[in-house]
Amino acid sequence: MSLFRKILIANRGEIAVRVARTCRAMGIPTAAVYSDVDKGALHVREADEAVAIGPAEAARSYLDKDALLAAARKAGADAIHPGYGFLSQNADFADAVAGAGLTFIGPPGPVHRAMGDKKGARRLMAAAGVPIVPGYEGDDQQDATLLAEAERIGWPVMIKPSRGGGGKGMRAVARREDFGAALLASRREARAAFGDEVVVLERYLARPRHVEVQVLADDHGRLIHLLERECSIQRRHQKVVEETPSPALTPERRAALCAAGVAAARAAGYRNAGTVEFLLAADGAFYFLEMNTRLQVEHPVTEAVTGLDLVRLQIEVAAGRPLPLAQADVAGRGHALECRLYAEDPDHDDLPSPGRILHVAAPEGPGVRFDSGIAAGSEVTVHYDPLLAKLVTWGWSRGEAIERMAAALRRTSVLGVVTNLARLQAVVGHPAFRKGDFHTGFLEEHLRETTAPACPPPEAVAAAVAALHRSRPDPRARATAAPDPWDVLGPWRLG
Repeated sequence: MSLFRKILIANRGEIAVRVARTCRAMGIPTAAVYSDVDKGALHVREADEAVAIGPAEAARSYLDKDALLAAARKAGADAIHPGYGFLSQNADFADAVAGAGLTFIGPPGPVHRAMGDKKGARRLMAAAGVPIVPGYEGDDQQDATLLAEAERIGWPVMIKPSRGGGGKGMRAVARREDFGAALLASRREARAAFGDEVVVLERYLARPRHVEVQVLADDHGRLIHLLERECSIQRRHQKVVEETPSPALTPERRAALCAAGVAAARAAGYRNAGTVEFLLAADGAFYFLEMNTRLQVEHPVTEAVTGLDLVRLQIEVAAGRPLPLAQADVAGRGHALECRLYAEDPDHDDLPSPGRILHVAAPEGPGVRFDSGIAAGSEVTVHYDPLLAKLVTWGWSRGEAIERMAAALRRTSVLGVVTNLARLQAVVGHPAFRKGDFHTGFLEEHLRETTAPACPPPEAVAAAVAALHRSRPDPRARATAAPDPWDVLGPWRLG
């Protein structure tokens, strides 16, 4: 018997495709949702049915709680999977889903509220004995108080909005005289993005690593971790390359970090899948950063080394089943990497690159996985996150996983929009990355070395695709040596 009658996937892109495929394997029908510009999107085609929810603007479609609940009723769904981003960490939406008599496949509203507020989360973690970065999370938000607390903490300090994430509103301040302007900018951005200008202060850690712990909890008291992930290769606080296990941890430090992750989740009364994020200092000390109360973008690397399907486990836990494994059953096998393929232009300050996808070539081979939300003909718009796909490789060793990734990146091509593919190739090939010698400022430190040469203009790409179609052999014609259609790309010819 199916765990749910039907699951509405309240998301789009590669994560909606990912959830639909696990549901299909479990025999659970799915309903996709789509905005006006997503009517022909890949995630719509992957689901069993689809419901329109509004115009292109996310606020009037994928962020519209009422529209999503109406779509669930129309489709006859009894559960909603939020994916990541959009409303996945929205406490009010989780409550509304439960209030409508449906199952939210994720933690309940109170957990989202507790961990979505950095101020409250720091207090909760400190009370639970989880190490936190020295800082200030007080209620007094006067400028003078915050400046005095920054002086107490010591320069440089980090200003962070108490709510939200994704690096929005974060400011590193090195000098007293710069604090006022940075605080004003942080509050302004936080107010615009999250509707709340409360901030916390933390000591700025120089050259830290970003390491996180994947946790799972059921309704029967079982809470386990699925090891850690290294997420230090970032651009403006946005993760770009992830891996597991972290090359920076000894077995003893790994055990301590994962135990802290479990303690953090237990203190929050956690349910379902989530991630506890830590900063790892150069001296080996680690500090709680935040908790993401949802499935993470980088969850496939954990699946690669554990052999588990995290989406399946999310669904089973949400249906009330106990976790099918204990902590002693969790074992990492080999090493896995993930590279995020974005429609961004590294040569122009990583600006989004909207357009129509003309051609996609996905790599194949042992230990290679390509999670994608695009196909030829897909439209990449300015309305949503520019993540196109995730390339994951597995190997028995870190070196083997890296070599497989390097080869897979060479076999990947996306035409029609500018992507960060060349940057990913540069990162994976960089000597410091291969040695495991990096930190969260790696890309900024090596920006010149990892910025791609200019990509071909759209006219050249269009000509290449047209030439590719013209070069298809006529079965009635005598076989001759055909010209290479990619020669029209001239200096931008793909290797």
